[in-house]
Amino acid sequence: MAARSAPNCHLRLEWVYGYRGHQCRNNLYYTAAKEIVYFVAGVGVVYSPREHRQKFYRGHSDDIISLALHPERVLVATGQVGKEPYICVWDSYTVQTISVLKDVHTHGIACLAFDLDGQRLVSVGLDSKNAVCVWDWKRGKMLSMAPGHTDRIFDISWDLYQPNKLVSCGVKHIKFWSLCGNALTPKRGVFGKTGDLQTILCLACARDELTYSGALNGDIYVWKGINLIRTIQGAHTAGIFSMNACEEGFATGGRDGCIRLWDLTFKPITVIDLRETDQGYKGLSVRSVCWRGDHILVGTQDSEIFEIVVHERNKPFLIMQGHCEGELWALAVHPTKPLAVTGSDDRSVRIWSLVDHALIARCNMEEPIRCAAVNVDGIHLALGMKDGSFTVLRVRDMTEVVHIKDRKEAIHELKYSPDGTYLAVGCNDSSVDIYGVAQRYKKLGECVGSLSFITHLDWSSDSRYLQTNDGNGKRLFYRMPGGKEVTNKEEIKGVHWASWTCVSGLEVNGIWPKYSDINDINSVDGNYIGQVLVTADDYGIIKLFRYPCLRKGAKFKKYIGHSAHVTNVRWSHDYQWVISIGGADHSVFQWKFIPERKLKDALHIAPQESLADSNSDESDSDLSDVPELDSEIEQETQLTYRRQVYKEDLPQLKEQYKEKQKSGTSKRRERAPGNSIRLHFVHGYRGYDCRSNLFYTQIGEIVYHVAAVGVIYNRQQNTQRFYLGHDDDILCLAIHPLKDYVATGQVGRDPSIHIWDTETIKPLSVLKGCHQYGVCAVDFSADGKRLASVGIDDSHTIVLWDWKKGEKLSITRGSKDKIFVVKMNPYVPDKLITAGIKHVKFWRRAGGGLIGRKGYVGTLGKNDTMMCAVYGWTEEMAFSGTSTGDVCIWRDVFLVKTVKAHDGPVFSMHALEKGFVTGGKDGVVALWDDSFERCLKTYAIKRAALAPGSKGLLLEDNPSIRAISLGHGHILVGTKNGEILEVDKSGPITLLVQGHMEGEVWGLATHPYLPICATVSDDKTLRIWDLSPSHCMLAVRKLKKGGRCCCFSPDGKALAVGLNDGSFLMANADTLEDLVSFHHRKDIISDIRFSPGSGKYLAVASHDSFIDIYNVMSSKRVGICKGATSYITHVDWDIRGKLLQVNTGAKEQLFFEAPRGKKQTIPSVEVEKICWASWTSVLGLCCEGIWPVIGEVTDITASCLTSDKMVLATGDDLGFVKLFRYPAKGKFGKFKRYVAHSTHVTNVRWTYDDSMLVTLGGADMSLMVWTNEMEGYQEKRPCDSEESDTDSEEDGGYDSDVTRENEVSYTIRALSTNIRPMFGVKPHLQQKEPSVDERPPVSRAPPRPEKLQTNNVGKKKRPIEDLVLELVFGYRGRDCRNNVHYLNDGDDIIYHTASVGILHNVATGTQSFYQEHNDDILCLTVNQHPKFINIVATGQVGDLADMSATAPSIHIWDAVNKQTLSILRCYHSKGVCSVSFSATGKLLLSVGLDPEHTVTIWRWQEGTKIASRAGHNQRIFVAEFRPDSDSQFVSVGVKHVKFWTLAGRALLSKKGLLSTVEDARMQTMLAVAFGANNLTFTGTISGDVCVWKDHILCRIVARAHNGPVFAMYTTLRDGLIVTGGKERPSKEGGAVKLWDQELRRCRAFRLETGQVTDCVRSVCRGKGKILVGTRNAEIIEVGEKNAACNILVNGHVDGPIWGLVTHPSRDFFLSAAEDGTVRLWDIADKKMLNKVNLGHAARTVCYSPEGDMVAIGMKNGEFIILLVSSLKIWGKKRDRRCAVHDIRFSPDSRFLAVGSSENSVDFYDLTLGPTLTRISYCRDIPSFVIQMDFSADSRYLQVSTGCYKRHVYEVPSGKPVTDQATMDRITWATWTSILGDEVMGIWSRHTEKANVNCACVSHSGISLVTGDDFGMVKLFDFPCPEKFAKHKRFFGHSPHVTNIRFTSGDRHVVSAGGDDCSLFVWKCVHMPH
Repeated sequence: MAARSAPNCHLRLEWVYGYRGHQCRNNLYYTAAKEIVYFVAGVGVVYSPREHRQKFYRGHSDDIISLALHPERVLVATGQVGKEPYICVWDSYTVQTISVLKDVHTHGIACLAFDLDGQRLVSVGLDSKNAVCVWDWKRGKMLSMAPGHTDRIFDISWDLYQPNKLVSCGVKHIKFWSLCGNALTPKRGVFGKTGDLQTILCLACARDELTYSGALNGDIYVWKGINLIRTIQGAHTAGIFSMNACEEGFATGGRDGCIRLWDLTFKPITVIDLRETDQGYKGLSVRSVCWRGDHILVGTQDSEIFEIVVHERNKPFLIMQGHCEGELWALAVHPTKPLAVTGSDDRSVRIWSLVDHALIARCNMEEPIRCAAVNVDGIHLALGMKDGSFTVLRVRDMTEVVHIKDRKEAIHELKYSPDGTYLAVGCNDSSVDIYGVAQRYKKLGECVGSLSFITHLDWSSDSRYLQTNDGNGKRLFYRMPGGKEVTNKEEIKGVHWASWTCVSGLEVNGIWPKYSDINDINSVDGNYIGQVLVTADDYGIIKLFRYPCLRKGAKFKKYIGHSAHVTNVRWSHDYQWVISIGGADHSVFQWKFIPERKLKDALHIAPQESLADSNSDESDSDLSDVPELDSEIEQETQLTYRRQVYKEDLPQLKEQYKEKQKSGTSKRRERAPGNSIRLHFVHGYRGYDCRSNLFYTQIGEIVYHVAAVGVIYNRQQNTQRFYLGHDDDILCLAIHPLKDYVATGQVGRDPSIHIWDTETIKPLSVLKGCHQYGVCAVDFSADGKRLASVGIDDSHTIVLWDWKKGEKLSITRGSKDKIFVVKMNPYVPDKLITAGIKHVKFWRRAGGGLIGRKGYVGTLGKNDTMMCAVYGWTEEMAFSGTSTGDVCIWRDVFLVKTVKAHDGPVFSMHALEKGFVTGGKDGVVALWDDSFERCLKTYAIKRAALAPGSKGLLLEDNPSIRAISLGHGHILVGTKNGEILEVDKSGPITLLVQGHMEGEVWGLATHPYLPICATVSDDKTLRIWDLSPSHCMLAVRKLKKGGRCCCFSPDGKALAVGLNDGSFLMANADTLEDLVSFHHRKDIISDIRFSPGSGKYLAVASHDSFIDIYNVMSSKRVGICKGATSYITHVDWDIRGKLLQVNTGAKEQLFFEAPRGKKQTIPSVEVEKICWASWTSVLGLCCEGIWPVIGEVTDITASCLTSDKMVLATGDDLGFVKLFRYPAKGKFGKFKRYVAHSTHVTNVRWTYDDSMLVTLGGADMSLMVWTNEMEGYQEKRPCDSEESDTDSEEDGGYDSDVTRENEVSYTIRALSTNIRPMFGVKPHLQQKEPSVDERPPVSRAPPRPEKLQTNNVGKKKRPIEDLVLELVFGYRGRDCRNNVHYLNDGDDIIYHTASVGILHNVATGTQSFYQEHNDDILCLTVNQHPKFINIVATGQVGDLADMSATAPSIHIWDAVNKQTLSILRCYHSKGVCSVSFSATGKLLLSVGLDPEHTVTIWRWQEGTKIASRAGHNQRIFVAEFRPDSDSQFVSVGVKHVKFWTLAGRALLSKKGLLSTVEDARMQTMLAVAFGANNLTFTGTISGDVCVWKDHILCRIVARAHNGPVFAMYTTLRDGLIVTGGKERPSKEGGAVKLWDQELRRCRAFRLETGQVTDCVRSVCRGKGKILVGTRNAEIIEVGEKNAACNILVNGHVDGPIWGLVTHPSRDFFLSAAEDGTVRLWDIADKKMLNKVNLGHAARTVCYSPEGDMVAIGMKNGEFIILLVSSLKIWGKKRDRRCAVHDIRFSPDSRFLAVGSSENSVDFYDLTLGPTLTRISYCRDIPSFVIQMDFSADSRYLQVSTGCYKRHVYEVPSGKPVTDQATMDRITWATWTSILGDEVMGIWSRHTEKANVNCACVSHSGISLVTGDDFGMVKLFDFPCPEKFAKHKRFFGHSPHVTNIRFTSGDRHVVSAGGDDCSLFVWKCVHMPH
């Protein structure tokens, strides 16, 4: 019996021997109180050397491996290992948790560091990416996270002298991080030539951007910025593990056992070699060092801690020792003294004094030790070794007595007999040997019964028997000393065992869990006197059981601290202590035993505070001492609230089914009906499984919930208002202290909590993302700012929220058992209690976690189930109501007393000003004084007490009370029966609301001519309800059985009711008394119907597939309809009363003739012609359209047709009520849908005059009354429920530009591949042939000729050291929008191309650039708020959303000084396509290109994400905040417009409603603008503009443009709106129009660009000017007054730009591109001078040497020669069909070489005139031609080809030159080749998939620039024959730089872009002389 409760004694951790030096570094510090903090196993230790005392922090659940000290040196942060590891920040003085940081890292937390002011903490994980994470640790909130490195990180530190900078180091790397916004961006340290690239183990930051770091080879590396500037060699002779900075300088410690002190400039002060000191030993290795003043702390690899006083440095003081590496298994206690002996795989045996807490002896052996024993006299110590030997030592001086080796396998256990004569030695080879002690340990016998290794031994008290346990769990007995096995159980029965350390045996059955056979308990030890047993297991847990414990699954107390396996545990000789040892953590724990009698004095130790729950819940065997659960509570705990289909999943399901049904009908679907319904009144209140969910609001209305509806009931007017934001059952409700806001929590896969205003019924905040399945309890804090919630997942998660911000503050697992209630402490907002099945817990917040302590019952009571709880009049006092009717009074966590309050459970209690009120299952409300001393008054809820005027009827006396609330002089009571009552203080009771009780409700009938209806339910009642304004229950009658259907007779006098047992009855409709009843069937009666007219017949349908027809007058059965294959669901009569229409469960539609019941087959065409008296059928052609796309997962349960046969209402399994136009033919009809019911809607009926619709919810037991509103009525109010699926089948329209933008796939630079289809071996991988010309250095040969003719540069050659971006010609208009804006009052414009943001001065054309993006910019917006002047946000392309540097990001920057203010890395995989600032400028909205098109809102200054949600399944083009709002915005896209509201952290959206405008259809929407009074304008693909009021379409501005409206702009100062579209210029029309505020009148502007169609992509309006960006890459300024156009920016329209050439002498250059133009650009004037339209794509362009002619090569193989002066064609020719890739004039102007992709180079002699006859061509070119260069003497041509080979040919013969010597002597006129030995170094290691595309050597001949597929421009020295030459990189282009050239005089470099169609002009910075 005793084993059923845990023992009443207790263990308290008193001392831990050891320190974790292995695999950890920098984990030992002085605190401010001069104590020493470190960790061992799973325990943080604070050791006071003065008092020789330890304090323990035990908030971790596994090994601690990292520690950081807060700068104020009181708080400590520790990180642990584990599957879900967490960080604790705790106070080293009180050892209490301050904050818990969790849910981010996996595997473990390797490093931690606080920043300078201690506000932020950085952590590094052990996961594969070594994630780096920055925390606001006080709030428990993650600020930023990024992948750290591909290999281990060993140390991380904040730069204490620069804000937001960190440094991390590890395996072969050091990284310098900067934190901006939420982005952590690393730069790798450059080792350069200063030092070897190697592993860095530790670091410290100093002033002036200096960082000191300790390397693996013992050097110290000194960094400035990111560059290594010097090394201090040989600082240590081996790796430097630890570096510690203090005021005086730095201390380092290394593997060589030395400590070095350095001054602040890292000059050496002194060296301390620990190996040379008294305590030192060979191999001592320092892992941690801490220098404070004149003390130094040192931690070693072998678990020692030394303290060194600087001036006595050769006398270190040893303050802690422990075992070092290898497992620790051996433990023995001295039989007479307080000593413990341990032995380990580190080969040492150690003796510890349990009184002095010190090591008193140590001896090193030859072998690892696995077990130990001390003889009873305390003289001999026996040690069993791993090699199978054992040794006996004298305890006194550790000298050897004997060493015996009889076995080969490890000795795992040995024990001396109680009389001291024998030693039993158990070996892993499954034998036990017996040795005689007196005979110098001669072997006397052996025991060989086991088949597995020996694990435990025990001697009998008389030393005659031995019992053993082995690895198979077998328990065997042997006679001593011979070792014969005892098989007779009788012989053993009376044996008394001297000790009990065996894990199997009757006495210890209870230590094993009930249903498991695992072998994970390593050690036990019995304390016979105290009747307790201590056990140690593989999970690091020490448990106390009662001894003996016979039944499996006994109760216990558990203690944590060890990390993994606890290998051994023993009582000390006098049972004062328990000693336990940890295998892997090498630690020895000493626990003080506190027996039962002392417990009372030691109350302070009762509930041990830790994150893991220490009081065991694991076992439940025969809980005889726990009372039976009350039946109501039993029922409630069994509710799961799980759903087959959650509403959240419907959109995805719908998509899946749509895919399947693409081939379905394409019949034009009917429009949704014009009528709509509005919820008017709900009968019902959810009391059967919810408590305390009923309150008075501020103004005395009553708020409660039923089904999915929050109800506000006005008792004076008897009206209701509804909150309809939920979409499934609401399970809990709490009211704000000011009684104006309410929080409700619902069921769902990711259930939400809504906080809403009872006055406006608007949601203020929606909280999601933390719970599963549902939210069962919520509570506001006293200040109303916070909210606590509890989920119904398996661990009943508790979350604390800042609800206004929608932020999760803290989260924790609540309990395995169901929690019923959560209450927040009114005095301390960080504390709360939860109560539920068999527990009450007291929680306090610690950062991101909550720390819970169980209520401590002591001797007063037992752990009862708690149903309700409140706080008392101080923060310490709490009261809880139990399931047995008691009220428990708690102080802090201790039960003080209990008071009997009710018979049966106390379900609800409330605190009043002076006292309390409670309500229970006994139906009594009790008022109490403020200490629960006496009951002041009771009210029983009885019919007799009903006030005379009370409407409605009380169903039974003393209903179970589930909710109580006081206010306005009344007590408000909610009952389990679904009633809400108001009790006057003087006693009378008024009934306000009532509904059905528990059980499903199916039966519903409306009266033929009165506004009343009848319902019948499984709760065995039949009720009549008044639907007119009195809204009350008119009559109720209890039935013997539940019922499922009912029906009024046509004259309204009789009511037929079908019951669940197969009987039915007819009752008087007024009195409900029986008229007649029948019982002909066994199964449920499912439908019952009177025939129309006189009601002569009654059709009764049952679940056994028959319909009986009765004659009402004669009360006889006259017919039976047979032939249905399944149960009957619906029955309808035709108007003549001759025909029955029947639906069955097998989805059959059948017809029977009345009254005989003959089956008829009627063709479907005829069915339509029949006139039906009623229509409730869900099958047939007329209602095919009511079955949804996801018909497989939901059933339509009911339907009902209005009497005018226009509107069909349906109810389905998902709780939707829908209205369809009748007949609903064709699949998937359109509908209006309404959510209020939670799950099945079981029945729907129109009233006799169609004025109301009545619906029944099955499981939610509610009866809802809706008013029917005809068309035209509802303009007054927006529809309160969403309309049908408007994603209609019609397409949204087509336009080539839109399609292209929608289908663009953005590649990120890092993944770009080659733009040319080259093949072969890359140059840097080719084998190099030795050159013939490697002549001996001293030779008489003439000097080598120059490689390159150097022209037009002065005599002194100055290399180019840098390129600075000066000009960009280009603008991204082809697939981006709204990306040109005015700044500085129209002086500047800002736009983007490629990855640069450009600020362009309108007057001068000068440009400045923002170049921090690392990939293409896709969107740009300007902050309009005056506080944030010139602030720009740009979003870029990215890869996956892994928060690394290639992830998509948004940069917010200052346009004037180009400072980055914030970087937001986002989870929009692929890229960010739209950004928008809110009205105050503080929030930023972004939209992603990910498949969900996620919409996210950021607080950009802090870099925090506020809210995020999937936007739409198709592309969203633009989302913009309303210009006057911080919470409302609109998104538009492919067949999509949505109106969004930010509520807390939730985004709520409404689709745009089209139904009000005739024939409107959902088109693709492209742009959005705003007007006053909540007007929104959206531009469509067809050129219309839609005008929306709120979210309802109110008119269409038809053909605002002739083509798509791509851009709209709202002017803030005057409200005028600019639109831009795609149009052909015409007299009236223009592509840009300026409109008034309401889009009624407009003025059009023509863009004089000369294009056939103008396509505007961006508009912006400044002072009197409109700024326009076009698809053709022009930016134009249009004057509003004179309509004059000024083109500010030009660019190529389509790329790539392949052709590029610079003028031989002037600062001009030409470009030729795929868009068929050649353009001439002037660098000095910063503009385009001219363009020629060729009509075909151009590929290459070249100037003649004098600059008077231009040759252009075309994609179609043609080439053209123009005269520059007149732009006239001098000649043209087409000899090839494929693209011309390069074209060149020879330096003497005689020849023209044309290279093409037909693997050819053709030569033309220009002296022969413009006929251009080919004179010869080069033969045998192996691949297409890429570039060509002439030699300076025009005699040779070098050709680079597509197979990575360079060839040289003679001119003009075209013969190949193969002789290497000849080649080496050629001087080239130009060098543009990417191939050849001279440029081998330009090919980088990263070019597996991508190539270098172009190169150009400077005119000076000493510099080389290249362009590649990654979009990089690189600068090299020329020549660069070595592989992987050093270079500088310049970013800016998108992927693929196609061509690059130096201008004359090497003043500039021009690069041409592939993907970005842009030309970049870079200024060359020459080295000074």
